[in-house]
Amino acid sequence: MPDEIDRRLILATQAGLPLVPRPYHALAERLGIAAVEVEARLAALLAAGAIRRIGAVPNHYALGYRYNGMTVWDVEDEKVDALGAAVGALPFVTHCYRRPRHLPEWPYNLFAMVHGRDRAEAESHVATIAALLGTACRAHEVLYSSRILKKTGLRLSD
Repeated sequence: MPDEIDRRLILATQAGLPLVPRPYHALAERLGIAAVEVEARLAALLAAGAIRRIGAVPNHYALGYRYNGMTVWDVEDEKVDALGAAVGALPFVTHCYRRPRHLPEWPYNLFAMVHGRDRAEAESHVATIAALLGTACRAHEVLYSSRILKKTGLRLSD
């Protein structure tokens, strides 16, 4: 169970880590604890599932990637885990996961986000995934982003 220091640490990091060369040290100073304790507490919160990950969230549009598409695939259930791992390992896939189908309207069970500087690049990525999935894939679609949405998780209040 998170204690008061964990709560303060979550509050201090939920909008992102400080953009400084040593973010754990900056957090430690702010919270009045040692940097090694910040690191240990974040590791414990990750292990307990209280926080899911620590990572960068790039703005793909600012980086020049204008064609961002969630690809959805109808993959044979007995092959989706292994094939999903292979798709997720592709260098142009930023996240990949399995989701339940909602038949008959939604037959797709594998989702993979791709990014391209132009439509041709994005479509090339989709073709690469399709080739990797081969005959285990019955259908797919690409759902291109039409606007930027703010990505945030659950937020604690003070």
